[in-house]
Amino acid sequence: MLKEISGGVCAPKGFKAGGVWCGIKASSKKRDLALIYAEKKCAAAAMFTANRVQAASVLVSREHIAGGLRAIIANSGNANACTGEAGLIAARRMAELAAEKFNLDPCDVAVASTGVIGVPLPIAAIESGMGALADSLRDDEAGHAAALEAIMTTDTRPKDFAAEIEIDGVPVRLGGMTKGAGMIHPNMATMLCFITTDAAISPELLNTALRRAVRRSFNRLTVDGDTSTNDTVIIMANGASGAPLINSEGGAYETFAQALEESCVKLTRAMAHDGEGATKLVTVTVNGAADEETAAILAKSVAASSLVKAACFGADANWGRILCALGYAGVEFDPAQTGVRFKSAAGEIAVCKNGGAVPFSEEKAKAVLSAEEIEILIGVGAGSGNASVWGCDLTYDYVKINGDYRS
Repeated sequence: MLKEISGGVCAPKGFKAGGVWCGIKASSKKRDLALIYAEKKCAAAAMFTANRVQAASVLVSREHIAGGLRAIIANSGNANACTGEAGLIAARRMAELAAEKFNLDPCDVAVASTGVIGVPLPIAAIESGMGALADSLRDDEAGHAAALEAIMTTDTRPKDFAAEIEIDGVPVRLGGMTKGAGMIHPNMATMLCFITTDAAISPELLNTALRRAVRRSFNRLTVDGDTSTNDTVIIMANGASGAPLINSEGGAYETFAQALEESCVKLTRAMAHDGEGATKLVTVTVNGAADEETAAILAKSVAASSLVKAACFGADANWGRILCALGYAGVEFDPAQTGVRFKSAAGEIAVCKNGGAVPFSEEKAKAVLSAEEIEILIGVGAGSGNASVWGCDLTYDYVKINGDYRS
């Protein structure tokens, strides 16, 4: 059973974190350089952006992840993407700087960046901030919070978790942080996500568990239809809990994998809720599809529709837009068996059955859709496939935020 605790990435044994302002965000004094440090070598797994244009940090971390990790260094305020050979040199230098501080091999360090694309990374500022960054490391909530602040860009609230499970009677902890509010669309998002755990698990099974968790969480998240150049999800497992090594699929593996998936869903919902300019968290659930993947594709199509998102903002029960979005999803379903309901803390209301209109109260529908969290529930037949996708409404503020993002 998953028990939520405090501490974020510092909740598992053997991890420290910290963050400082080093001047990458020249117009702000908010922290912009973060470090997560493990006291011993960790099994590691990662997933990266599906965009063919990839930031230098992604290219470098891809090279480093296979051999395990001791640290992650991350900056905000500059994506270090579309910066050519100079960007690669700067990303490798970030790894070297962290390695030099702790007498590590640079390949033991993953690198992550987020911020404005196409601007050279001010590596001199990072070099000058390394002493303070190393001194900021702590193994408590404060260290986690400092690192989390340092990776945030247009985020308006922190997004993190810590949880405890039991494996063969031994407490095992997971902790995580993520940033992401815009340029978010499957696969993954403009997001950095760092997860730590003191579970003992083989690199192969850690990779399998992460891929399952991401497929059912971050890859089912959409805010604005844009897939970033920098998306990075990294998990480090140090085995410090003392629990037995998970080296085969079975009960212990399933306990860990399910906890990781639930934790990633929590972070996904937090990102959707904090979508740029958003006022509402929108969950789209499709039931009755041929299989899970078909259900996910249909739900993504609805959650990503600008017209559906605008209707959610206006609390308009325009269910025709939902059927339209299902229709261009590119997968098979029967419109004549499709029904739509809206649900929130204000109640639940059916608006479509068997592909056609049903009488409903516009006043009640508006009340349901005016809540801060909305569910769009769609049935498409009698199949066994179901999936949920998380998104948000589309507001005037989204355009304002992205119209002057570099200002």
